[in-house]
Amino acid sequence: MSEKKADFELIRQIHAVLILHFLEGKKQSEIAKELNLSTSKVNRLITQGRKMGMIKIDIESPFQALKDLELALAASTNLKDAVVTPTVSGSVKTTLQQVGRAAANHLVETLRDGDVIAITGGKAVSAVVESLAPERTFDITVVPLTGGVQGKFYTDVNHLATRMAERLGGKAMLMHAPLFAESRQQRDMLMEVASIREVLDLARRADVALVGIGSIEPKGSSYYDLHPVPESDRKMLMGTGVVGELLAHLIHIDGSVSNYALNSRLVALPPADLAQCARVIGVTGGQQKVQPIKAALNGEFLNSLILDEDTAVAVLEEMKGTQNVA
Repeated sequence: MSEKKADFELIRQIHAVLILHFLEGKKQSEIAKELNLSTSKVNRLITQGRKMGMIKIDIESPFQALKDLELALAASTNLKDAVVTPTVSGSVKTTLQQVGRAAANHLVETLRDGDVIAITGGKAVSAVVESLAPERTFDITVVPLTGGVQGKFYTDVNHLATRMAERLGGKAMLMHAPLFAESRQQRDMLMEVASIREVLDLARRADVALVGIGSIEPKGSSYYDLHPVPESDRKMLMGTGVVGELLAHLIHIDGSVSNYALNSRLVALPPADLAQCARVIGVTGGQQKVQPIKAALNGEFLNSLILDEDTAVAVLEEMKGTQNVA
């Protein structure tokens, strides 16, 4: 038998084995029996096929479009990564729950014992907390980034911090202070209270900061659950150039913090201090959040962003439009 014919017969045999194994899903023992070969021979033929480059693996996902959006967000912004979930048409609540699950998985996958997690309040962060279901416990500490507002479970950041610590198996350090002081002087005094300063110092150096990104549009904004104001004042606020809130601070489209009086009364870490955290994950969703997300991205406050598909598409269009104008 010539060398050329021998090579052809070997390759033909390897090809047959590879088809049976990778395309038809048969075990090596089944292939050995079918082709009258030893199992070790089948194994060697598969190994040879790999070395000869005859095996090419192409993995397709029904959610490839979401992956493409994630890559596009990272490429067109300063984000290190993004996670995009499907948008559930007609159900803002279910969409946010999916975003929460994705963020919970992302958090658990990257969490390490000894980490400090700093969190804001908000519906999105609450959705993350409720979706946490780790397979093991973590020796972590959860701290608030802001003071809290009593009344609703998602505005009480101490409640969320405690729930997160319980679900992860760690501990929580709470901030016993209101989100809004009655005056700037009272706010300055509260920020100097040892127990509050200790929590904020720990939050400032957190390994992970998990933050919601809020809308200030007159209808449907949870910001007004933090500080109720009349409808006329809400419209006036938008007229001043404010587009969203981060860490309860009202911010402009360029990411700068507004000089609006309420900001001076906040018992909270300033958004600029997030730069000292090792990793900042923004969690949000919904068309009302497009401008607030853009502001947070312009301010370069986030390392990661987790959001739904429709919102991601709209954010990319906004960022692209800005670049074209520039």
